[in-house]
Amino acid sequence: MKSTLMFIFSIFCCLSVSAQQKSSMSSNPATVSTAGTYSLIAVDNILADGSRVHLYGDNPQGLLVLDKSGRYALQIFSQGRTKFAANDKSKGTDEENREAVKGSNAHFGTYSVDNATGTIIFHIDHASFPNWEGTQQKRPFTLVGNVFKYTVPAPTTGATATGEVEWKRIE
Repeated sequence: MKSTLMFIFSIFCCLSVSAQQKSSMSSNPATVSTAGTYSLIAVDNILADGSRVHLYGDNPQGLLVLDKSGRYALQIFSQGRTKFAANDKSKGTDEENREAVKGSNAHFGTYSVDNATGTIIFHIDHASFPNWEGTQQKRPFTLVGNVFKYTVPAPTTGATATGEVEWKRIE
């Protein structure tokens, strides 16, 4: 009888642990770790009329790394950017430089997650858009399965649109 009760107790404990692990994998930002490496799916501006503008073309490329210690690095690039004719960045033409800047976005620093509001806050040390350096950029987000999606209330293109960025966890 005693061994039967121990067996039942052991099964109950295992089921309880399994249920806790499954609940921690929900899309609730309070229970999901955002840490990981992500590949860019889409980056769009949503205009006031609801239409979408693909800022970096139809197939943008990018990588977002959020480490467990709270540091991050983010890079976004248009696919097929034009190479500099002189093969020297310091000798780029005005047009080459303009297209290089418009076709990329990168920043790094630290991040924090506010579980109560479901937001991630990027504390930007340095950015390809200098206006963001030293700022905090707060983004409402969702994490469903391996898809991490956030909105940008004031994107680098100005406040006339809302940015929407979608990433897929690869690690």
